[in-house]
Amino acid sequence: MSANVEYNQRPAPDKELVDIARYVTEYNVTSAEAYDTARNCLMDTLGCGLLALRFPECTKLLGPLVEGTLVPNGARVPGTQFRLDPVKAAWDIGCIIRWLDYNDTWLAAEWGHPSDNLGGILAVADYLSQRNVVAGKAPLLMRDVLTAMIKAHEIQGVIALENSFNRVGLCHVLLVRIASTAVVTQMLGGTQSQIIDALSQAWLDGSALRTYRHSPNAGPRKSWAAGDATSRAVRLADLTMRGEIGYPSVLTTPKWGFYDVSFKGNKLAFTRDYGSYVMEQILFKISFPAEFHSQTAAEAAVRLHPLVKDRLEQIERIVIHTHESAIRIISKSGPLNNPADRDHCLQYMTAVPLAFGTLVAEDYEDDFHKANPIIDQLREKMEVIEEPRYTREYLEADKRSIANALQIFFKDGSATEKVEVEYPVGHRRRRRTEGIPLLESKFRNNLATRFPAARVEKIFALCKDQKALEATPVHEFMDMLVI
Repeated sequence: MSANVEYNQRPAPDKELVDIARYVTEYNVTSAEAYDTARNCLMDTLGCGLLALRFPECTKLLGPLVEGTLVPNGARVPGTQFRLDPVKAAWDIGCIIRWLDYNDTWLAAEWGHPSDNLGGILAVADYLSQRNVVAGKAPLLMRDVLTAMIKAHEIQGVIALENSFNRVGLCHVLLVRIASTAVVTQMLGGTQSQIIDALSQAWLDGSALRTYRHSPNAGPRKSWAAGDATSRAVRLADLTMRGEIGYPSVLTTPKWGFYDVSFKGNKLAFTRDYGSYVMEQILFKISFPAEFHSQTAAEAAVRLHPLVKDRLEQIERIVIHTHESAIRIISKSGPLNNPADRDHCLQYMTAVPLAFGTLVAEDYEDDFHKANPIIDQLREKMEVIEEPRYTREYLEADKRSIANALQIFFKDGSATEKVEVEYPVGHRRRRRTEGIPLLESKFRNNLATRFPAARVEKIFALCKDQKALEATPVHEFMDMLVI
C-alpha cells in the first residue's frame, strides 16, 4: 500500500467518552447528602433565574424565535408564560439562571457553575413528563431531575478538578455542554452507545473563547453563554436520537482531535472516578451576586464599612491580599463599560460594599455607577497583592479556600485592622448549617419578586420537603412556576 494512503479503520471510542457514558447509565446515586444538596441547589438556581427576570437586558432575549409559535407539550420557562421547544427553553432557562452570576460555583483547576446544566435538564424533563402523560405513561418525577443534576454536576466538576481550560484560552461552558449532553441523552432514552455518540458531537463543537469574560472585552455574552451551551446539548442529544452517528476518537485522533487542535496536545487528567463528590462539595453564592473569587473580599468590605463609611475621602490606599486566580481573572483598572464588566472586577466588587455596606445586582447597572463616582475613586486607590498561601490553599482538595484580606490606610497614617475571610458563606467548610437558612431566605425572597404570597409559600413548602418534592411529577412542579 502507498505510504500516502491512510488506512481508514474506525477506532474504538475514546475512554473519556466511555467513562462518562457508563457513569450516566450505570452509577446509582445513593448519597442522601447529594440529594439534599441537589434540592437546595434546585431552589437556589430557580431563585436566581426568577430574580434575573427583573432585568430588561435579560428578558429581551427570551421567548420563541418566531413570535406566536405554539409548541404542544412545550417546556415552560419559570416565572414566565413561555411554552417553548426544549432547545429554546433550555437556552432561556440557562440564560436566566446565569444572568446575575448568583448561582452555585465550582472552583478547581477550571471553574464554572454546574447548576447551569439545569437549563437543559429541566426543559427536557418538563417536555418528556407532559408527553408521557398525554401518551398514558408515567411522568418523570422531580427525583429524576435531582439525579440528573447530581450527575451533571459530577461530570463537569470532576473534569474541572485537574484540567484548566482557561489557561489555554477556552471557556468553561464547554463543560456545561459536555455534562448536559450526557444526562439529557440518557433522559431521552439514549443507550450507552448513543450517549457516547452524542458526547463526541459535543466535543466536536470545540469551545468558545474566553474573550468575553476578560478585560478589555468583558460583556453580557458571559451571562447567556451557559444557556447557549446547555441548549446546544439538547440539540445534539436530539440529533443523536434521530440516528446521527458519533465520531469515536474526537479527543485523541492525531492532528484533527480536540487534544491536538484545542488543548495544546494535552490530554484530560483525572484524580477520581465519577460519583457524587461534586454536588456534596458545591459552593453556594449566598451573600453577593458576584464572581466567586471576590466573595470573601466583598464580605471583608462589608465588615469594614462601619469603620470607613464616614472617612472615605480620607483614604490613602486600600490593600487587597488575594489568590492568583482572582488576579488573573477579575483584577482590572480603567473604565468599566457595562454591568458584565463590573461584576467581573475585583476592585469594583470591593469598593461598593466598602462604601455602601452591601452589594446587590442593581449596583452593577449604569445608572448606579454613574451616580456614585466614589466607587471609581476607591478603585484607583487599590493595590492587589498575591498571598501565596491563599493561592496554594485554593487548590488543596481538603480546603478549596477562596480567601481575600482587606486593609484600609488613611492619609493621617492610621489604618484599619487587616480583615481576612478565607471561606465564604455557602462553602462546605463554613458549615452548611450557617449557609442553608440564608439560602432558603434568598429563595423565598426571589420567589416573591415573581409570585403572590400564597404561591410563594406553596412552592417554598414543597421545596423544603425532600420526600414530597422527589415524588412530585415534573410537569406539576413546573405548573407552579408559570405566572
